[in-house]
Amino acid sequence: MLRSALLAASRSPQVRTVVEKFPPTHAIVERFVAGELLDDAVTACDDLVATGRTVTLDHLGEDTKDAAQAAGTAEAYEHLLTALKDTGLAAGAEVSVKLSAVGQFLPVDGEKIALENARRICAAAADAGTMVTLDMEDHTTTDSTLSIARELRADYPWLGVVLQAYLRRTEEDCKEFAAEGSRVRLCKGAYKEPESVAFQGKREVDLAYVRALKVLMAGQGYPMVASHDPNMIKIAGQLAEWNGRKRDSFEYQMLYGIRPEEQLRLAAEGNTMRVYLPYGQEWYGYFMRRLAERPANLTFFLRAMATRG
Repeated sequence: MLRSALLAASRSPQVRTVVEKFPPTHAIVERFVAGELLDDAVTACDDLVATGRTVTLDHLGEDTKDAAQAAGTAEAYEHLLTALKDTGLAAGAEVSVKLSAVGQFLPVDGEKIALENARRICAAAADAGTMVTLDMEDHTTTDSTLSIARELRADYPWLGVVLQAYLRRTEEDCKEFAAEGSRVRLCKGAYKEPESVAFQGKREVDLAYVRALKVLMAGQGYPMVASHDPNMIKIAGQLAEWNGRKRDSFEYQMLYGIRPEEQLRLAAEGNTMRVYLPYGQEWYGYFMRRLAERPANLTFFLRAMATRG
């Protein structure tokens, strides 16, 4: 019930106003978000790369309301990719893009607008010498996102996609997207979904994650293991070994600010450890979903509120 309430709050303008105006909030958000400005993101990225980790940067934003805002988000990504190129960080950093932020659900030609904006971002990434991964949102976006991904892969075969293990369809989607050259980030899923389309209990979701991971590790693509769960990390390593994978043929991914010591351990062992690094003014929805995912995050937030209040 708490998770459902937090996810509902992530889309509530009224709750957003309260949270954003609460004085300690921004200091707490810094644990999970690099900052609001491009320079903040580049600085945080540089710090992470210096420790042997790699990065995927997300310019925060979703539920875009008009074509101009969608184009502005694409332009922000172009500026980000230019900055990565100019600073020499592109070798260790890529970008993640939510299609809803670049127009996916605009009422007129939303998918076409999102495709064109995503293509702009992919072209900028190619020029910078790096790559793009398309983020996934709730289950209503899956067909649209994968359709756009297929079109983009005709010109940018390195394009990554995110698949969410808790969706009942994901094991079959993994079979399609585990082809040679493909890049798939497998996560558990962060949205409240109906039982008809998603597994509900932790055990069910964990088993679904392992089934999907088995498909990816046995395939010809590049699996990106997005999990903070120690058991999943251990299983991923075992599956990689059983499938004869070298350390550079897959990677681990974790969120900025969560389990940094484990991130450093995995990197020190010679693994590719990529940190999902969000930045931008539209941090509220992302922040609330992080609280919903892990009770420890909410405890951290409430403790800080009590201390600073």
